[in-house]
Amino acid sequence: MSEHRVTVVVITHNRRAELLHTLERLTALPERPPVIVVDNASTDDTAAAVRAHRPPVRLVEPGRNLGAVGRNLAARLVDTDYIAFCDDDSWWEPGSLTAAADLLDAHPRLASVTARILVHPPLTDGGEPAGEPFEDPIVAELRDSPLEGPDWLPGPALGSFLAAATVLRADAFRAAGGFSPRLWLGGEEELLAADLAARGWWLAYARELTIHHRPSASRDARLRRRHGIRNTLWFAWLRRSAPAALRRTAHLAATVPRDATSVRAVGEALAGLPWVVRERRPLPPAVERRLALLEAPQNASSARRYVG
Repeated sequence: MSEHRVTVVVITHNRRAELLHTLERLTALPERPPVIVVDNASTDDTAAAVRAHRPPVRLVEPGRNLGAVGRNLAARLVDTDYIAFCDDDSWWEPGSLTAAADLLDAHPRLASVTARILVHPPLTDGGEPAGEPFEDPIVAELRDSPLEGPDWLPGPALGSFLAAATVLRADAFRAAGGFSPRLWLGGEEELLAADLAARGWWLAYARELTIHHRPSASRDARLRRRHGIRNTLWFAWLRRSAPAALRRTAHLAATVPRDATSVRAVGEALAGLPWVVRERRPLPPAVERRLALLEAPQNASSARRYVG
């Protein structure tokens, strides 16, 4: 069942144990996809562990932490039609990569397919799961997307995607510029998704695909929130219409926690205004109308709250 249409790309930083578990899962897939690991300057011997892994996977070492932009480096090396992104604490279910490639083969204007996400609870001290896997809350939003797409779409149309659970068309990803170095990491998908839509591509949720996620305990919740708030503001100011950008800004101002992390996030966003003004490109009206339909569900979403 060798699958030569999809390359799996994983970015990692100081999560050696989680990454090795992910690599065991990925290299055991019946599809036997090529795997590229981008080590974002880990200091826990991650690179050495990847080099020693059998079967071997390709290792990219940029020498510094590039965040999501590490995926861009890997995409330059990909020689398959499609890229399956994957985090170091997640892994694809057997058969899903082939199913994703089949969908993309069958629909030439489809840029990406996003999978159902099953969340696994942490392991106990004895190495056993602390409970049964459950569906990530974001899945309901993907499945119930209010966007109307063309009849040929294989699933609900999406306004964005989740990088760790999505297979993308490699040429479309590269032509759209990949992930923005400005955003680094944290909601970085929204800008790329909008730029793909502006180029005439469609994004879809595909319920027949599944990715598994056991959230790593090695994460800085405050840093993630800071970047998430900043990047959400930058995206709104870069691409949304003026009224929509004002609505999004006002909503965040009213709902984010009142603390130093939020203040710093807003400060960073404001500091970026000169380049935001220079690089602002409002979306085509048809794409803007689609994104406007997502505002109410996004504002009500429990999966998109900037807390922590």
